[in-house]
Amino acid sequence: MFDPSLALAGLLVGLLVGLTGMGGGALLTPLLVLVFKINPLTAISSDLLTSLVMKPVGAAVHARRRTVHWRLTGWLVLGAVPAGFAGAVLIGTIGTGIGVEDRLKVFIGIALVASVATTLFRQVMDRRGSRNAVDVDAPVVVRPVRTVLIGVVGGLAVGMTSVGAGSLIIAMLLLAYPQLHPSRLVGTDIVQAIPLVGAATLGHLFFGDVHVGLAAALLVGALPGVWLGARVSSAGTGRLVKPVVTAVLLASALALLGVPGPAVLGATAVALVVTVALLPRRRGTQAEPQRAPEPVGSRG
Repeated sequence: MFDPSLALAGLLVGLLVGLTGMGGGALLTPLLVLVFKINPLTAISSDLLTSLVMKPVGAAVHARRRTVHWRLTGWLVLGAVPAGFAGAVLIGTIGTGIGVEDRLKVFIGIALVASVATTLFRQVMDRRGSRNAVDVDAPVVVRPVRTVLIGVVGGLAVGMTSVGAGSLIIAMLLLAYPQLHPSRLVGTDIVQAIPLVGAATLGHLFFGDVHVGLAAALLVGALPGVWLGARVSSAGTGRLVKPVVTAVLLASALALLGVPGPAVLGATAVALVVTVALLPRRRGTQAEPQRAPEPVGSRG
């Protein structure tokens, strides 16, 4: 039976994804586990299927605007696809044991903490402005070994927790290729995430607990939510949403890790203040380098 509350949850997540560019995995999986009390393995598996439908929207935008570094994407996929499938198989196998629900919550919580940390790291880099002056067509020397390793690490995280297709991989790419223009950084990440999430979803279909009906109910709200959020974001009115979302992600992570309530509230308040302080300063009338807007679902 169709559950309107799931569609509403999908609408909320889609709206936040469109507003902030953060990936649905970091938002939807903890929501399903903490609010809807869905088994963590089912939440991970169904979230991946939902993301698989959403991600091509942003990828198509970047492909049209030629902000994808295809050679870099190829090396990432080489490591990420088998790792994503292996991560799904591993977590699916663990998920059949006794008392694994708490362990899965810990895995998701750790991935969310890493996601928050990488979000703050990117804000620091954006505030410093170290990447904004880079020409979109600046040559990038691809390092195959390090790129494949980035794909492996990110793929395992996505397969096991559904979190990391954007947040973890994009931060590692930023460290490995600081000369990569922001639009190409995001475009490369979101395109490589399609086969990665596809491989992880396939692994969960075989060894996980994918509920197609659950994913369909979420998508009823998520797809229009993403579209609306992207429209609002493109008008420049979603700037202050990201600090709130980051604080909520940290609160969700700490709750999944079993941290006491007062400590969760204190850490969330600190994260909110820090994230607001790290927001990039507006430049007034100074022209900024032209770049493609970050499309929906680019960070997970």
